[in-house]
Amino acid sequence: MRELVMSMTAAAVLLSSGGGALASDADAAAQEAWILSDVRQFTFEGKRAGEGYFSADGQRMVFQSEREAGNPFYQMYVMDLETGDVEKVSSGAGKTTCGWLHPDGKRTLFASTHEDPDARVKQKSELDFRAAGKKRRYSWDYDETYELYEHDPDTGALTNLTKAKGYDAEGAYSPDGSLIVFASNRDAYARDLTEAEEKIFKKDKSYFMDVYVMKADGSGVRRLTESPGYDGGTFFSADGKRIVWRRFSEDGTKAEVWSMNVDGSDQRQITWLGVMSWAPYYHPSGDYIVFATNKHGYGNFELYIVDSEGKREPVRVTFTDGFDGLPAFSPDGTKISWTSNRTAGGTSQIFLANWNDAEARRLLRLGDAAKGGAVHSGAGIDVSETAPGITVADLKRHVGTLASEAMEGRLTGTPGEQRATQYVADVFAALGLAPAGEDGSWFQPFTFTAGISLGDDNQIAIEGADGVPTQKLDKTWRPLAFSRTGETGPWGIAFAGYGIVAPADNGQEAYDSYAGLDAKDKWVLVYRGLPQDVKPKRRQHLTRYSELQYKASEARRHGAKGLIVASPPHVPYVDPLVRLTYDAAGGVSSIAAISIDTLTAEALLAKAGRDLDGLRTRLDAGEPVQGFTLPKTTAAATIHLIREAKTGRNVLARLKTGAPADAPAIMVGAHVDHLGRGETSGSLALDAERGQVHFGADDNASGVAAMLEIAQDLLAKHKAGKLKAKRDILFAAWSGEELGLLGSSHYVGEVARETGEKGANSRIAAYLNMDMVGRLRDKLNLFGTASSSVWTREIERRNVPVGLAIASKGDSYLPTDATPFYLKGVPVLHAFTGTHSEYSTPRDTADTVNYEGLEKIARLMGGIARSQARAATAPDYKEQPAPKGEGGRKRATVYLGTIPDYAQEGVKGVRISGVAKNGPAAKAGLKGGDVIVRLANTDIENIYDFVNVMNGLAIGKGEALEVERDGSRLKLEIVPAARE
Repeated sequence: MRELVMSMTAAAVLLSSGGGALASDADAAAQEAWILSDVRQFTFEGKRAGEGYFSADGQRMVFQSEREAGNPFYQMYVMDLETGDVEKVSSGAGKTTCGWLHPDGKRTLFASTHEDPDARVKQKSELDFRAAGKKRRYSWDYDETYELYEHDPDTGALTNLTKAKGYDAEGAYSPDGSLIVFASNRDAYARDLTEAEEKIFKKDKSYFMDVYVMKADGSGVRRLTESPGYDGGTFFSADGKRIVWRRFSEDGTKAEVWSMNVDGSDQRQITWLGVMSWAPYYHPSGDYIVFATNKHGYGNFELYIVDSEGKREPVRVTFTDGFDGLPAFSPDGTKISWTSNRTAGGTSQIFLANWNDAEARRLLRLGDAAKGGAVHSGAGIDVSETAPGITVADLKRHVGTLASEAMEGRLTGTPGEQRATQYVADVFAALGLAPAGEDGSWFQPFTFTAGISLGDDNQIAIEGADGVPTQKLDKTWRPLAFSRTGETGPWGIAFAGYGIVAPADNGQEAYDSYAGLDAKDKWVLVYRGLPQDVKPKRRQHLTRYSELQYKASEARRHGAKGLIVASPPHVPYVDPLVRLTYDAAGGVSSIAAISIDTLTAEALLAKAGRDLDGLRTRLDAGEPVQGFTLPKTTAAATIHLIREAKTGRNVLARLKTGAPADAPAIMVGAHVDHLGRGETSGSLALDAERGQVHFGADDNASGVAAMLEIAQDLLAKHKAGKLKAKRDILFAAWSGEELGLLGSSHYVGEVARETGEKGANSRIAAYLNMDMVGRLRDKLNLFGTASSSVWTREIERRNVPVGLAIASKGDSYLPTDATPFYLKGVPVLHAFTGTHSEYSTPRDTADTVNYEGLEKIARLMGGIARSQARAATAPDYKEQPAPKGEGGRKRATVYLGTIPDYAQEGVKGVRISGVAKNGPAAKAGLKGGDVIVRLANTDIENIYDFVNVMNGLAIGKGEALEVERDGSRLKLEIVPAARE
């Protein structure tokens, strides 16, 4: 059934009884009138009606209704939309659901139980139940006698198209009539279920529902989905190329809209609302999808639309309390039907309305955006509504806009980021600032690797081990994101426990999973994570070396050609396979790397004839366990990963003060990007929050809002003749900060390239940065105070009228956009109010910001910017040693004094942005821009290789180091120092 076919916990919506419908509510009608007009009830007869769908020519509608005497269940009807004549096409016995009209206009497809020998007994039982005055909550029983039938209008005969035991329903013809897509749980009846599956099946038969496709005559059945939980409610797109359906979570409490190609490939999640979103249906254009969701309350379902790629925030269509669902468009896209209990009696009937496609496209921003044009913020910026100074009201407006659902979390390279950057540009323009981006625009674009996905040529073959399950991509195995691609193997397999190699340190003994193991030219099978039963200090020690990329580096160092990662059977990972998540700083390894499920791993290990329970007990206790080779077992794989390139953009503006053109400018900036829906590795969302918008109010809508208010305030002072600046002021909203300081690094790199030997500080006198300044509690942290001798004086003087409690910190090597400037000789000052429990989660919302504190911070930073713009000389630059943790990574016990460039792209090795003064790297002759390719006689391919090798270096012992510089390879020697 395409209506809300719910399992246990999701059966609260009553289609057959009242839902508080407010059809006469003026506000609801006014809101719906944006897209819907001439809303009218379409069906009236009977106790209730379910879903209805138009014929291909738009002249008829097939629908289900409870209106037959003696039968309390739905029967199937076809209505002539010209005459209003209604014909029953079902037998009148049993239950029916999910009708569809063949494109030829003659045949009708639907599901029915009329051939169930107990059909009439079930009818009488339900009638007796009702006669006793009893009521039941709406539910769907997934009757195993449901089959798909085709009705012949000439003979009235019903032809059974499906004959497999199980629930077969929710069918629809393809636009050319050659195929039928449907949903079924037949697999649960066709095979022996495990004990765990049997328990699930007894409670929830929908758990085993999947999408199938077959020829229109019932032959050639193919299964398209194999995901745990309910997949169903399927429809073809108007061009017949894609299928849309809804996928329930395993526990049946949530559902999202998905789409895929007709052959089942390219399965994409379209909605990420984290509630019950279902009953999707394509608009005939194929550009967007209408669906129902209970986003606004458990029993209040409303219609929404979303673009077919799921790249924009869904838009609400209906606003009437109660149930609105099961929508369908007419073939020409000018009308929409849906089921609603907005009737006078509160019963569910089909409604019809005219559909405003143009308004739907405008609300979804499918005009210019769909054609590759500009994406506008839609904010309607009018600075006459804002105050010229720095105010709480204006800060709330900016944070509220940037941290809204419409911005979709502002992930770099997405429409949400484009809308956010456009909003900033709109404000800059409205204020009257001058654009300072490329080619006279507001924007400075940059390209980057945005993510990774599975290609269509991934294969694996495991030979020699009994009991290994049939391998299915994304079910039993999956490539790791950093893996090399191409054909691999066949190679033998060796087991190396947890795959950890950790040196002795701080009283902790060394740990070596490879002791006595020959891993050369083999796959190395290792467990995810680290031993579970060791003491906390031991765990802290081993955690440093438990990351997968470190394990891959160790496997490669021991001669392995591939890494196989499996989840230990006793550890409840949410996903038994390692998720395919792109790490912008991680790079790509030359080793093949895959993840397999626990059952496959157990089958492989069983080949060795070991006591697996005893083995795992010893491993988890942290005992030394020698690895072993699996006899006569090999694996070969073809790994195909698609690394996606995208474009982000900075927003740049200039306050032209009339100062000399060669005077270096003061710059005020903040990063505008955030984490989207948590797609990046930086999300700290709880499991229940996965896929939700990460609003990023504090991180970093707060900083951008403060920057915009500073810009408005300083421009007003300039226009009033009160600024009297000796240099211009630049304002920047950076993107790509969350992915590794991409936007600011790109900007500074371009400035450095253009200024050459003069240096970036010949163009930028000082940079003031604000990142997470929305949670002021006891004091404001100001970093970078040691980067110039002027900052202490400036902070003291400009804080007098503000009165903030300030913690002054000299560090200038920071994980934020100030660092690229400092590395190029520009003094920096960075404001920060600290992390909190909502950091990097969907809970970082606009209502959690301390706006009064934010206003004070903006006044302070604006005052410093004003003072330095008026200063006769630019602030001096003070060089300081880098923190002894390799750019913030504090896992090493030794210190080299290198500053990795975390924005590097397409580099094999580790490029460094600079070196700390008088550190080992500087003494060895390294320079900013060098690429480290070999250390301690080990090839370095990425940052993980580098840190891994560095962990094994001895303090005071010289090691060979090779770097690439200006196309040449240089051999140097570096002597590691102790990390304090």
